[in-house]
Amino acid sequence: MTGEHSSKQYDMDLEAIRSKVLLMGGLVETQFADAIGCFRSGNVERADLVIKTDDTVNKLEVSLDDACSHLIVRRQPTANDLRIVMATIKVITDLERIGDESTKIARSAISLFNRTPAMVSHYELVRVLASSAGELLHDALDAFARLDEKQAVKVIALDEQIDHEFRSIMRTLITYMMEDPRTISAALDTMWVAKAIERIGDHAKNIAEYVIYVVEGKDIRHSDYATVKLDRPA
Repeated sequence: MTGEHSSKQYDMDLEAIRSKVLLMGGLVETQFADAIGCFRSGNVERADLVIKTDDTVNKLEVSLDDACSHLIVRRQPTANDLRIVMATIKVITDLERIGDESTKIARSAISLFNRTPAMVSHYELVRVLASSAGELLHDALDAFARLDEKQAVKVIALDEQIDHEFRSIMRTLITYMMEDPRTISAALDTMWVAKAIERIGDHAKNIAEYVIYVVEGKDIRHSDYATVKLDRPA
């Protein structure tokens, strides 16, 4: 009876942590979407709110890390239970970094729109990249919530498309700067935004990799796991 009670309490503690992690995930999703909205509209007040939200995200990271540490000490999980806790800790770190990248986008939006009117539509340059990264983040969090290995594999594979789009944006911005030096300052701001978006895609991919780690017990970082899975006949 004692063992059963302990197991139930562990499950309750872990579920409370997972729920809070998903709350944090929803917060950074909104933070990212708002940051991109600021970059499109030049709304400085909204950008300031995005930056202030990062304090909340940081506090959640500290709180959740502490909760995970206490869970390990109190319950001493093993095998798959321990993998879940370790993966959750890593997800928390990636979510906090997504919050940091969103803050960078908001700061760049403020910098760009404090300048003279832009000579090109900088938002249009990153629009597709931002949309793809936002979908990837949403799908990664959904895969984590449901421990859906198949969806996680798709997220990992799709990150390459974001990398390709990012490289295309870099080439376009370099061309602008070479052809007209007056665009350099604004183009650099847009580069920082594009890089922040690309990094958010990387963090979403990381979250998907942790799902594979929990479900299969495999550390697939720095491997072609997703490509092999997708190419393998059903």
